[in-house]
Amino acid sequence: MKRGKKYQEAVKKFDKSQLYGPQEALKNVIACAPAKFDESVELHVKLGVDGRHADQQVRGAIVLPNGTGKTVRVLVFAKGEKAKEAEAAGADYVGAEDMVAKIQQENWFDFDVVVATPDMMGVVGRLGRVLGPKGLMPNPKSGTVTMDVTRALNDIKAGKVEYRLDKTNIIHVAFGKVSFGEEKLYENFHTLIGAIIKAKPSTSKGQYIRSLTISSTMGPGVKIAPIRAEE
Repeated sequence: MKRGKKYQEAVKKFDKSQLYGPQEALKNVIACAPAKFDESVELHVKLGVDGRHADQQVRGAIVLPNGTGKTVRVLVFAKGEKAKEAEAAGADYVGAEDMVAKIQQENWFDFDVVVATPDMMGVVGRLGRVLGPKGLMPNPKSGTVTMDVTRALNDIKAGKVEYRLDKTNIIHVAFGKVSFGEEKLYENFHTLIGAIIKAKPSTSKGQYIRSLTISSTMGPGVKIAPIRAEE
């Protein structure tokens, strides 16, 4: 893969073969962010589990202490008093069957997170084929299927992120912006990696974290020593 000139210059600023501690790695990521916009900082974790087995799935959500730096648009599926509660709590969109029709007929996806009350999951289930592949399907494990829509919205707006395995047993999740600086990014990183470690399945044997890399949106990946990350 041919890389741009800025990327090639960024790679020269650190040793790609070396495993760094989290804070030193973050320094390199910040120094090597080549874009003119405020890039996101992303964590990529290869786990020693087999996500094909239900008892080795790793999935959850955590509120980052310094947020994500992103404006998150939330769609809530609710009716009656819960719909009013969602509107009062700051939901960007609230609805039921009307939102299902809008998504199906207009291919509308101007939202980043979907929250639903349990009684609405039968309705939301009709969208499984389109929401699922986009990672937008509400799930009790991530706190997006709940009767407490106010708390769910507050957490999401405050910087809640969801982490889950992909098909190659890697977790990819953004945990802040380059502009946050090293200290705030480290606090977010520490909270996120702690949650992933805590989510280790009891059936997982051997080394849990196989590799750990952080990068900015357009920058090169910087490897972190997994042992240090678990300390």
